[in-house]
Amino acid sequence: MNELKCRGCGAALSEIMVDLGPQPLANSYVPQDAARAGELFIPLTVYVCSQCYLVQLHHEVPPSAIFSDYAYQSSWSTSYVDHAHRYVDLATARLGLDSSSRVVEIASNDGYLLQWFVARGIPVLGIEPAANIAVLAEAKGIPSRVEFFETAVGRQVRDEVGPADLMIANNVLAHVHELHDFVGGFRELLGPTGRVTFEFPHLLRLVEQVEFDTIYHEHFSYLSLLSLEPVFAAEGLAVVDVEELSVHGGALRLWLAHVGATSETPNVERIRQAEAAAGLDQLHTYTQFGRTVAQHKREMLSHLIGHLDGGRTIAAYGAPAKGNTLLNYCGIGVDMIPYTVDRNPDKQGTLLPGTRIPVLAPEVLSERKPDVVVILPWNLADEIAPMVNAASWGGVTEILRPHPQIVG
Repeated sequence: MNELKCRGCGAALSEIMVDLGPQPLANSYVPQDAARAGELFIPLTVYVCSQCYLVQLHHEVPPSAIFSDYAYQSSWSTSYVDHAHRYVDLATARLGLDSSSRVVEIASNDGYLLQWFVARGIPVLGIEPAANIAVLAEAKGIPSRVEFFETAVGRQVRDEVGPADLMIANNVLAHVHELHDFVGGFRELLGPTGRVTFEFPHLLRLVEQVEFDTIYHEHFSYLSLLSLEPVFAAEGLAVVDVEELSVHGGALRLWLAHVGATSETPNVERIRQAEAAAGLDQLHTYTQFGRTVAQHKREMLSHLIGHLDGGRTIAAYGAPAKGNTLLNYCGIGVDMIPYTVDRNPDKQGTLLPGTRIPVLAPEVLSERKPDVVVILPWNLADEIAPMVNAASWGGVTEILRPHPQIVG
């Protein structure tokens, strides 16, 4: 058996943070006509590097098997589109962007973010590996290249269209297998005084809030400032500012520049210190996490069994990847939650991977009036709970983690 190597620093990898068991691909929704077919289950074992503390998976599938035809569309989340709009306002003012500038987004999805730059008359380019998603961005007037981003692509794009004043990569760094090759592309394409912003769920929040359901095969890495700074430095980039965000259960937005282009703000050291205070530079913090996850699993199952033993009917809202990790790890199937609903018509009429829970249209909730509606995308609970309004028929809306609780 080949020795596992850390994709950040190359050190030998042996420490397990948490083992969530064999899982299907979290975004591989099952067509109704394939209900009797088998599925591929792949171990979902999370390792932590004892040298650089990069948290990562190593039972993987090729990125092309996940991202070339992708189910997730960012625009289905109103709150996330609003978040993107606010970012565009901020970045435009901060960097003085105008019609002479160039903005490039990596993993630009359906144009949820770049559309706001287009509305300001700022030239953009999206680089998106999923052809079925890129076509939606093109329909919004956003030029899009369908390919996976890497160092060679960054160099090629710079040669073709010129350097970028701003490069954006939201919720994609965790999806990257070859971190150094990916980050090198930003170095190649970024102009001398340009900026890069990366947004990603913060490992600190994942550990503190036991967000184990944000772990799935698409996410090769689980990120902190501590583990990323050496990768950036090796590729000629430096973190110059950090913002803490509330999206995705707690995220970071890193601002990067070429090494030596500018000095860092005090925010960078503040986040370094916060991560150290939380023990992200100590191995036992990670090894304890798996024991905590097992405890939470028992708590969630006991809660749902209590509803069923009390004669209450349960449904779910949403069909997110995080929900599929939670359901499969906990062994929750149609015997406990007979169906879920989702606004995305591409998911409606399918079955959730692994559990085979049917995905229906949201209108079904008001027709069937379940006693309990479990919101699986808990990070959007404030947006979803008012839309469900289960109280109108005497029901309640809940989230299961970090602990079971009523919302809305």
